Amino acid sequence: MWGLGGRYYWGRKERCGKVEGIVVMFAWMSSQERHLKSYVQLYSSLGWNSLVCHSQFLNMFFPEKATGLAIDILNVLVAELKMKPCPVVFASFSGGPKACMFKVLQIIEGNCETQLNLDDYRLVKDSICGYIYDSSPVDFTSDLGTKFILHPTVMKMSQPPRMVSWLAHGIASSLDALFLSRFEQQRADYWQTLYSSVSMKAPYLILCSENDDLAPYQTICNFAQRLQELGGDVKVVKWNGSPHVGHYRHYRVDYEAAVTELLGKATAIYSQRIRRLEGERLGNVEATHDETIEPIHMLRKAAASSNSFQGISLVPSDDFFLPNSMEYYEGRDVGSMQDKRRQEGLIHLPNPPASINAHGVLGQILFDVCVPKDVEGWDIRLSDFLNRRSFTSTRRHNPFNPIKCIRRSRL
Repeated sequence: MWGLGGRYYWGRKERCGKVEGIVVMFAWMSSQERHLKSYVQLYSSLGWNSLVCHSQFLNMFFPEKATGLAIDILNVLVAELKMKPCPVVFASFSGGPKACMFKVLQIIEGNCETQLNLDDYRLVKDSICGYIYDSSPVDFTSDLGTKFILHPTVMKMSQPPRMVSWLAHGIASSLDALFLSRFEQQRADYWQTLYSSVSMKAPYLILCSENDDLAPYQTICNFAQRLQELGGDVKVVKWNGSPHVGHYRHYRVDYEAAVTELLGKATAIYSQRIRRLEGERLGNVEATHDETIEPIHMLRKAAASSNSFQGISLVPSDDFFLPNSMEYYEGRDVGSMQDKRRQEGLIHLPNPPASINAHGVLGQILFDVCVPKDVEGWDIRLSDFLNRRSFTSTRRHNPFNPIKCIRRSRL
C-alpha cells in the first residue's frame, strides 16, 4: 500500500461463450482482493470480464511512478483486444484515477512523455465506451491526502493513534514545503486529463453520497457539470446515507440498476462504432475501385471522341484497320455506314481516268506506233492466248491497263 507502482490481475476472464466486454477496475489504495469481489461478481453477472488494478499510495504524490503500471495495464488490454475485440469500461474508486487511471488516459491520448507505440494503444482508445466513478474523483491535495491516510476505511479503525496522526500531518507539511508548485501542476494536469476524456464520446456514471467526507459532493457535482458543458453524456446518482466507497453495500438494487444501464449504453456505442468503421472501410474500397475504373472510362471516352490520325481510325471497337490499295486507287464508294465512317479517316487520291478515248490524240499515237500496217506480222498463238488468259484470271482483281493490252497486240 505504501510503496510505488502496484499490481493487477484478472478478476474474471472468460473467453468461451458470450462476453460483453471488459471492465478495468482502478481500486482504492487500501483495498484488498476480497473487497473487490462483489464488484467482480456484479460485472460477471452482466457478462463482463474484469481486470483489477491495485495502485500504491505514493503514486498519488508521484504520478510518474504510476506510468509503468499504466503501461502494463495497456499492454494486457491490447493483447486481449487483438484476440477478441470488445468494449472497454473504466471503473475507478476513490483515488484510483489519480494513482493510475489518468496516466492510462494520458498515454492513449499521446500526452505522455514516454516514447511508446501509440498505434497499438489506439485500439484501446477506440474500445473505451464508458466510465464509472464510484466515490470519485477526488480533488487530491496534501491536506486531503492526510485525511485519506487517517480515514477509517484506510486505517481499518475508527480512531487512529495520536502518533500516526502527528506523523501524517508532518509528512503533509513537508510535502507542501518541498513540492508545492509541483503538486499544483500535477493537480492541473490531473483534472485536465479527466476532462479531455470527453473526446472519446463515452457516457459517464458518477456514484456519490452527501455524507462522503473524502469525496465531497460539491467537488463531484462541479466535475459532472463541467463534463456536461463539454458535451459529455453524464448521469449522477446521489445517495444520502452511504459512506466512502460504501454505496454498493447500502444501495445494492439502485447501484446494480445504474451499472446495468451504463454497460448497456457501452455495448450499444461499441456496436455503432463497429458499423461506422465497416461503412468507412467499404467506402474506401469502393472509392479505390472507382479510381481504378475512371481512368479506363476516360480513355475509352477520349478514344471514341478523337479524330482519325494518318488514315487510322481510333475508335474503341473492332473497326481498327488500315485502308487497302484498292480503296486508294479506285476511290470506290461503299454503301454501308461502316465504310462511310472508314472513308472519313482516309487520304483520298484523285481518281484515274476511267478509259482512253480512241479518237483522241493519245489514242491515235498509240495506234500508229503499236499496230502494224499489214497482217503478216501477226503472231497469234493459242498457247499465248491461254497463258495470257490464265495470268489474267489470277490477277483479276488488278485494275485494267489498256497500255499493256495495246503493246501486246499486232492488230
